[in-house]
Amino acid sequence: MATITRTFNVRAAPPAVLDYLKDFTHAEEWDPGTASCTREGAGPIQVGARFHNVSKIAGVTTELTYVLERLDETTVEFRGSNDSATTTDTIAVLPADDGPGSEITYTAVISMNGLAKITDPVMKVVFEKIGNDTVTAMTEALDAL
Repeated sequence: MATITRTFNVRAAPPAVLDYLKDFTHAEEWDPGTASCTREGAGPIQVGARFHNVSKIAGVTTELTYVLERLDETTVEFRGSNDSATTTDTIAVLPADDGPGSEITYTAVISMNGLAKITDPVMKVVFEKIGNDTVTAMTEALDAL
């Protein structure tokens, strides 16, 4: 299992950040591993909303179904899964301490399933790099709001 956590600030206010992040199709803009992401179903985005995500990580393409598990005034959380991996992405959004904007704490917990568990040590290194790239891409996307 790999746990990756990053904390950083953006210029957008918390309500705008949460509204943007709850729509996981935006992962195409801020997640370097996401090749495409589409919503399954219609209606308002709320807990239970589902998304089909195609990711390419370390040259391997994989598809996961993500479900919005938590959405409140400070946190958005998605759980993604397929046969080989389960991931929980938790994004906490608070007012920035040093002025306008938001402080983002992004935590991804990735568990490899079945035979893929043997790749855990390698995947930890890969996801550390992706975590750094995510901070850059998410900051750019959120600062553009």
